[in-house]
Amino acid sequence: KVLWTVLVTMLGYASSLPVGEDALCTAEDLAKYRIIFIGKWSQTAFPKQYPLYRPPAQWSSLLGVTHSSDYSMWKKNEYASNGVRDFAEKGEAWALMKEIEEAGEKIQSVHGIFSAPAISSGTGQTSTELEAHPRHPLVSFVVRIVPSPDWFVGIDSLNLCEGGRWMDEVSVDLFPYDAGTDSGFTFSSPNFATIPQDTVTEITCSSPSHPANSFYYPKLKILPPIAQVTMVKLKKSQPGLSAPFINLPAKSNEIIDTVS
Repeated sequence: KVLWTVLVTMLGYASSLPVGEDALCTAEDLAKYRIIFIGKWSQTAFPKQYPLYRPPAQWSSLLGVTHSSDYSMWKKNEYASNGVRDFAEKGEAWALMKEIEEAGEKIQSVHGIFSAPAISSGTGQTSTELEAHPRHPLVSFVVRIVPSPDWFVGIDSLNLCEGGRWMDEVSVDLFPYDAGTDSGFTFSSPNFATIPQDTVTEITCSSPSHPANSFYYPKLKILPPIAQVTMVKLKKSQPGLSAPFINLPAKSNEIIDTVS
């Protein structure tokens, strides 16, 4: 009788919990994806103050996580965590990885962490594999723009599941974000902490509205995408057989009208 009372109480509590977006995922199996990050940061596309040396334009390693709606790596218009700050400013991943692991231990909101190698130039591609779970169908990641004060690109909580099926392929154009922790305007600005800390904001061709801003292109309506990410669902392969490499050509993002 006591056990029945406890069970009914627990079920009543569970039914009162908020239902997240990922709760709609009714897929039965895990899904594996290859994630391909393509850098499109060229001097033709972004001619203003383009970093040619010390260091030249490049991308940090990609750090990502598959998770439920209970976890958030970063969100636009919200404050960046200490881990995201360290990654966006210096490319240091330890604090962010610790935050992810702690979230997974406390609220079981994380399924797995994945990473891909850095790209030594502004253009190029890197890739890795990730695994999504029906209870953890969301993907988030960050890649630092190098050099920069605290700028990055990434995705916040992209759902790979639609009802009862996993998406076969999804591509997203990426644009620069400011972590809100450093007040530099240019790629090579010295370290100047933002006090008090600001929220994460998208950098556009007109914001910050200052001629010194490296992404300030007042003649444009929107910035061209500085990067692109594609996630392709992998077919189940026989044991011992690795998934084939997927090569995706980068689409041009060059600014047609010359901007000095």
